[in-house]
Amino acid sequence: MSYDRYVAICKPMHYPTIMTWKVCVQLAVGSWASGILVSVVDATFTLRLPYKGSNSIAHFFCEAPALLILATTDARTSEMAIFLVGVVILLMPVSLILVSYGHIIVTVVRMKSAAGRLKAFSTCGSHLIVVILFYGSAIVTYMTPKSSKELKKLVSVFYTMVTPMLKVSNCHLHDTKVFQRTEKTGVCVLHNGHPHA
Repeated sequence: MSYDRYVAICKPMHYPTIMTWKVCVQLAVGSWASGILVSVVDATFTLRLPYKGSNSIAHFFCEAPALLILATTDARTSEMAIFLVGVVILLMPVSLILVSYGHIIVTVVRMKSAAGRLKAFSTCGSHLIVVILFYGSAIVTYMTPKSSKELKKLVSVFYTMVTPMLKVSNCHLHDTKVFQRTEKTGVCVLHNGHPHA
């Protein structure tokens, strides 16, 4: 999403040639592959540990850092593996996202049109807030092993519940704006299966 916004704002004339179907598929495959990698590493390093006694965790979700606490042996190797995957899967993408938004901000500030600046900031601002909430809370959970259990439990709600809800509301708001603009132009569109002028 941030790459799409970067191309749309910083290189608008080249958007159709840069953001091709092939590029979109590559971005989606990369996203899925990284998610699978994280799942495999987390599952491998948590399921190989021996567990005895209580199987209840003081957490909202069954996540690797919460499971490592229940292990009966030293879990430092597993913690290190999960931490290293976190560096690759969390810090690299958030760094790339922040760099692209840095370029976007520089481009937007240089715009002469106040309306163009407002449109660009409103388009990117909500996405950037969701990115910061998601990656910030995930980094606290996966990359700060010594932080409080209660803090991790609370923070995990942000990247598992709050950010997906914000993303849905952002998409709905965007779709509503597109529909309203379409209505203003007088173009006939389908609304609930019926033509609407």
